[in-house]
Amino acid sequence: MDENRSEWDDRPVRRPLFVPAGGPPRVNPPSLEIYAAMGEDNIYRMVADFYHELEHSPIRFMFPANMQDAAEKTSAFFVGLLGGPPLYHQRYGPPALRARHLPYPIDEAARQEWLACFQRTLSRAVADYNFPAQHLEGFYIFLRDFSVWMVNIAPDGQ
Repeated sequence: MDENRSEWDDRPVRRPLFVPAGGPPRVNPPSLEIYAAMGEDNIYRMVADFYHELEHSPIRFMFPANMQDAAEKTSAFFVGLLGGPPLYHQRYGPPALRARHLPYPIDEAARQEWLACFQRTLSRAVADYNFPAQHLEGFYIFLRDFSVWMVNIAPDGQ
């Protein structure tokens, strides 16, 4: 496969690709108890609200015109990640997150904006979505640490 083309997207990537040092991060996954506490509907609502944050962010251009479809796909991923049925795998196959993100120019600033949008959503997650408070920090740490792998534009000077 051409390293400048994503296996999940026919659009060529016409820029040098940056690979974070060390390969995919070895991070602790979020607790599987989260799904049991929240349920599928609350995860879908939380992700829909997260996408609403993204819709009003400077990185909106990285997302498809139909944000609802994108939120549904991401919700399916989070349902499985948080202890529910493997909806994403059943519907779309293996996540291959880095490959799916290669067509989009993700630098550290974009990553930080994405995290800020998630942080705003998570700030009300306990009350709005029944997110178990004891697992909130671990979930955010997972997002923070794993999102490093999505960065595909080298930091200045590298």
